[in-house]
Amino acid sequence: MIPPYDGRHLIADLHDCSGLDDLALVERALRDGAAAAGATVLDVRLHAFGPGQGVTGVALLAESHISIHSWPEHGYAAIDIFLCGRRCDPQAALAVIVAALRGRVASETVIARGFGVVPTPVRAG
Repeated sequence: MIPPYDGRHLIADLHDCSGLDDLALVERALRDGAAAAGATVLDVRLHAFGPGQGVTGVALLAESHISIHSWPEHGYAAIDIFLCGRRCDPQAALAVIVAALRGRVASETVIARGFGVVPTPVRAG
């Protein structure tokens, strides 16, 4: 029998953030968040849409990824943290990212992912 695969996918909406158009700040937040989670950064790819506009990007991790999409004009950032293995802590990553962006968590959802996870039925329509 194959042991279950354990992954956690944390999705968060951050409000009242600052520095969301600062490429260096966003990169540092993702890298520091990954380190706090106990994850290994393979690469960080970011795109800035221009002064005063948002940043979109992803930290590619050996354990999966952390992504961000930001709207500085609204102080809003959408954060996606998917980590596999029990040793990695997505909440620790989120706490570091929130602190770096000086924001607050408006909503947070954690989804169990992977082989061996009992699915929740979804009804169409």
